[in-house]
Amino acid sequence: MKLLHIDSSILGTNSTSRLLSAEVVTAWRAAHPDTAVEYLDLAVDTPPHFGADALGIKIGVQAQPTEAQVRENALSEKLVSQFLASDVVVIGTPFYNFSIPTQLKAWIDRLGQVGRTFKYTDKGPVGLAGGKTIIVASSRGGVYSTSEGGQAMEHQESYLKAVFGFFGITDVRIVRAEGVAMGDEARNGALASARADILVATAEAANQRDAAIAA
Repeated sequence: MKLLHIDSSILGTNSTSRLLSAEVVTAWRAAHPDTAVEYLDLAVDTPPHFGADALGIKIGVQAQPTEAQVRENALSEKLVSQFLASDVVVIGTPFYNFSIPTQLKAWIDRLGQVGRTFKYTDKGPVGLAGGKTIIVASSRGGVYSTSEGGQAMEHQESYLKAVFGFFGITDVRIVRAEGVAMGDEARNGALASARADILVATAEAANQRDAAIAA
């Protein structure tokens, strides 16, 4: 089994999402010691933002791609192939300005490829990357999940669920620590809650995958 571990926080060792994503991976490997883990730190190895050169080679606007288009396409293919080869993807993401880090968005933009992660049909788009488990380790300085106003401003977890759902992935699990900037008591409580959720999420996902393999 292959697990892709991704971090996107710019805070390094001070990051809550990095702490939680590492604990998710540890819990997963405790259940599946034979899991091969590949790590991608998007804050260090950030894909260039998606631009015309990255798109041009995909839509065949010219007979011969430019050097820049070939280079950009090679990066996109590397990242989408790594993603598609993974059975489990663990993503550590903080909450920046009501959404995800631009580094994480740049990675996702490389994955959204017609014929690789989705296709269009006469009945609409169809995801092609199903069968994976996504576990999102989410951190937030404030609390957004418990009020209508907070939920309206939240474009982090909701976006990730939407885009991975578009890719055909139905097993997207969220482990969340929010309110971590609201004092030590709130932070400690958020971490304790997230750690309890990690044990549940990894156990349930592991059991679901084992059952699917056995079937």
